[in-house]
This record gives sequence, structure tokens and C-alpha cells, in this order.
Amino acid sequence: MVNGIQPRIGLPEVGIILATVIVHLVYFLLLQRGYRVGDLSLVYPLARGTGPALSMLLAILLFQERPSAVAIAGGLLVAGGVFALAGGSARSPLSSRKAVAYGLLTGVAIATYTLVDKLGVSTFLIPPLLVVYAIDVGRVLLLAPIALRRWGETRQEWRDQRLRIIAIGILCPLSYILVLTALVSTPVSYIAPAREVSILIGTVMGTRWLSEGDARRRIPAAATIVLGVTALAVG
Repeated sequence: MVNGIQPRIGLPEVGIILATVIVHLVYFLLLQRGYRVGDLSLVYPLARGTGPALSMLLAILLFQERPSAVAIAGGLLVAGGVFALAGGSARSPLSSRKAVAYGLLTGVAIATYTLVDKLGVSTFLIPPLLVVYAIDVGRVLLLAPIALRRWGETRQEWRDQRLRIIAIGILCPLSYILVLTALVSTPVSYIAPAREVSILIGTVMGTRWLSEGDARRRIPAAATIVLGVTALAVG
């Protein structure tokens, strides 16, 4: 039950669920390919910066959302801070035009699934838990043939990374359930940019674990994101 209304799963709802499964799979594959060919500090900020910027713009155009001037400024600050974090990454030996392309395409996928899922949980009243369940089950079914074809690599990866795989399998769906629950009653133009607070965590992890450094650029960029999230909350 969503907002006291009993959800109904008919043909339109099934169509929305299938659409989000496909878009999320495209996002997943693009992001993985981006990480394979490029640097985390290039691909991740591009993806996370492009996504909310497009989401807010399309939400205004398609859903007639009217965020306040403060909220719009906050969204722009978040996106600008994320892009600032990516600045200078072109000097990395791992960066390339292909990595930039994957980062931008991943951002487009993020914007697309955000809007599709907003439509699903807010307009069609599909329960967020069902959406996330469908995404995960659909991803397993669609990727199973590839995993079976490369079973030796799959089994070895499970042996080597079992704990990390389990942690990701729990935390990723849980985090998106929280996002979808917020989307039920909150405009996309607020939620999409606010999600980018994750870039702060990613920056710390990159600095600590990957020794990426460059604190002079990253600390001001991170502060810009915090300011943007604060403006979103106030607006």
C-alpha cells in the first residue's frame, strides 16, 4: 500500500517494471565498462554529475515540477561540484575519450531510470520494494547466460570476492529502496541531486584506498556538493 492506496499491477505497471529492468541493466553494464577502461575519479563523477543534472531538467520539462530557485541553485551546485571533482583527471594515464563517453552515457542512463522509477512509484503506485526486487531478479535472469558461458571465471570471482559480493548485494538494493521510497512523495528535482552526496564518500575512499590525492581540488569540490545538498534541503 502506497500513501494509503492499494497498488494495482496491470499491463501498464508491468511495462514500467520491464522498462526499469532494462534501463538499470544498461546502466550497470555501462558503468562496469567505464570502470574497466577509465579511472574511477573520471568515470564516477561524470556519471553522477550528468545524471542529476539531466534528471532535474527532464523532471521540469516532463513532470512540470517547479522547484524553488534555492533548490535549483542547490542542484546546480551539486552537479558543478561533481564535475569539479573530475577536473584534472585528463592527466591520468587511465583516462581516455572512451572513458569520458562511458561516464556521460552512464549519466544519461541514471537520468532515465530515475524518471522511469519516479513514474512507477509515484504515478502508478508500484511499491518500491517490488521495483527493486524486479530490477535484481531481471538483472540475474538477463545476465545468467553470460555467467554460465564463463562459469570458470564466475566461480573464481565468487571464491576471491565472496564477502564483497555479499556486501554489495545487500547494500545496493537497500540504498535504492530508500531512494524510491523518497520518490513516492518528493519531486525528482530534489531527490536526484541530493543522492550525489555519495560522491563525498567516493572521494574519501579514492583518496584513502586508491591514493588519488589532489586534495586542493577535491576538498573545495566536496564543500560545493555539501553546500548544494544543504540548499536542496532548505529549498
